[in-house]
Amino acid sequence: MARIDVSGLGDFIRDQRDQAQMSLRQLAKAADVSNPYLSQVERGLRRPSAEILGRIAQGLRISAETLYVQAGILDQRDGDEAVTTAIAADATLSERQRATILQIYAAFQAENRAQAERDEAERPADPMDSHSPEMEHREEER
Repeated sequence: MARIDVSGLGDFIRDQRDQAQMSLRQLAKAADVSNPYLSQVERGLRRPSAEILGRIAQGLRISAETLYVQAGILDQRDGDEAVTTAIAADATLSERQRATILQIYAAFQAENRAQAERDEAERPADPMDSHSPEMEHREEER
């Protein structure tokens, strides 16, 4: 299980709460956590579980993935934002299932990037490339 990075997480949650124009009490109620607990999370004194982060995200009306990335549970994703957004918003999945699917998606993306890099490295040089020694020699003969 990934260790949650509380540095900056509380500030991020507070900023999101401020942007949503919610009081601490309103967010605590929406996330079904106590005021003191949420206050401690915002101050970096508590390390919330992925489940609690999911509830806070739901209360803030942001994707749980956003908080998971901020907490260091998930890496920032490059892929198709529509895919990650759809997975994060799918109410038929639990937070843990969403996180697992997103991790698998990221692993496939990383595997495909690595394969593309290997393919690129193995590709022979193009003899028609104007900077190749063969081309330079041919032009000298003319």
